[in-house]
Amino acid sequence: MYDYIIIGAGSAGCILANRLSEDPKVRVLLLEAGPKDRKSEIRIPAAFSKLFRTRYDWAYYSTPQPFAGNRELYLPRGRVLGGCSAINAMIYIRGHRADYDYWAELGNRGWGYEEVLPYFKRSEDHVDGETPYHGSGGPQPVQNLVEPFPLTQAFVQAATEQGFEANPDFNGEKQEGFGLYQVTQRDGRRVSAAEAFLKPIRHRKNLEVMTDAPVHRIILEGQRAVGIEYQAPTHIQEVRARREIILAAGAYNSPQILMRSGIGPGQHLQDLGIPVKHDLPGVGQNLQDHLIVPMVFHNKQKQTLDEAESWTNFLQYMIWAEGPLSSNVAEGGGFIHTRPGLAGPDIQYHFAPGYFLNHGFDNPKRGNGFSLGPTLLQPESVGSVRLRSPYLDDAPLIDHQYLTADADVETLMAGMETGFKIARSQALKPYFKGHYFPDRLLTAPADLERHVRQNAQTLYHPTGTCKMGSDDRAVVDDQLRVHGIDGLRVADASIMPYIVRGNTAAPVMMIAEKAADLVRLHLTASRPGRIEVPKLGRTDN
Repeated sequence: MYDYIIIGAGSAGCILANRLSEDPKVRVLLLEAGPKDRKSEIRIPAAFSKLFRTRYDWAYYSTPQPFAGNRELYLPRGRVLGGCSAINAMIYIRGHRADYDYWAELGNRGWGYEEVLPYFKRSEDHVDGETPYHGSGGPQPVQNLVEPFPLTQAFVQAATEQGFEANPDFNGEKQEGFGLYQVTQRDGRRVSAAEAFLKPIRHRKNLEVMTDAPVHRIILEGQRAVGIEYQAPTHIQEVRARREIILAAGAYNSPQILMRSGIGPGQHLQDLGIPVKHDLPGVGQNLQDHLIVPMVFHNKQKQTLDEAESWTNFLQYMIWAEGPLSSNVAEGGGFIHTRPGLAGPDIQYHFAPGYFLNHGFDNPKRGNGFSLGPTLLQPESVGSVRLRSPYLDDAPLIDHQYLTADADVETLMAGMETGFKIARSQALKPYFKGHYFPDRLLTAPADLERHVRQNAQTLYHPTGTCKMGSDDRAVVDDQLRVHGIDGLRVADASIMPYIVRGNTAAPVMMIAEKAADLVRLHLTASRPGRIEVPKLGRTDN
């Protein structure tokens, strides 16, 4: 019997396991569907796409997307200790302050920017130390790239030539502008959530971590969650929780597990023969994501990631953690408004000093390039996650409804137009050799729209499917408790009522830090005087 069972050992799950097991009086179980994080490519930053479509990736696909060329889009998700933090590009972006203030305006108490900022800072060990916007001494290092390519520096200069400001810190006073991304690395090596939050505390006797243990369902007694069933090597195993079960399996898998447990849209569950334990229509709804449109160019010079896979570079990295393999691939970027009157930017750029096409699968075999992707930050198109079947081995039906809203297409078209200007700026003239994908400069609206609809792909940021709020589509309240079910919370990207403006790894860490305090405050109320919730700030792991 455990006090807390945490489902999913990604960024959120690893943080929750760390924080909750600080109390030696409670027992914590953390379950991960995938294997341990022993693969060498996990540690090498530039190798992250080598993990796609392997045993470390759920390798999901969307349903055919009628407004995106009727394509079934590839949707990688981490299936390994550390989750997506073990296979992502390590970019540390929090989003815009307006994102969180909007969450609070929707009635979610305690989720405004000034209220969540301390939780961002608590996780962080920032390269610049303690500042009003950054934390020091936390488990998660946030550093500058060890050796960014000169080409990436030229990209930032090119953006300033187009009238945009340089921004050395997208998580500081303002988000707009162009610069180099800061990353979750330490001295050139990836530091996943498992490395940062789990590895230092694996000695705790009150924490048990199970890998290769996919969860089938949550066990309910009446309207209370009391345990889970997971797939052991030879049988289905049941374990129980005295206090709470915390679902941290991500925007695709968290609603999937809820629905397999009988919690979700009643008619959908009945159609699949699943007994309805709690009719909660919002489960699996409100699915949002960031779409990126690839723009790839030929390069005159050879100092790119296209030359990275050599024995010399490999040895340089293995000995000193330096050189091209320390790159996170998407080294630089920026945030812009495509039209006036917005509360924050609506386009983000990701720049790679090399070819990066179709998640890295379709890069040319020869030559050198650079890639620039405008990314839609505030999508109006909203999709859903449903069950394909009641069975553990069947992937969910993921229907993003990408580009259903014409406004999303128009914003990405505007992002492409600015992208072409940046790529053809004077600062990139020593590198620019011509267009590769698309194969020419596009100016006609019909051509831009065609490229967007035929080639946009996920930037790996699904959110929203267990929405926080109090409306009829909400799944959790502002304490992250599942509506109508006792002893069950959700704490991952799925709780976002609206997607943030930027990469989602850092916001998920914040959600988990806040969730840990919500759980511990509940425990304090149930046994006063026996536990003190740690103050926000530096923590000792």
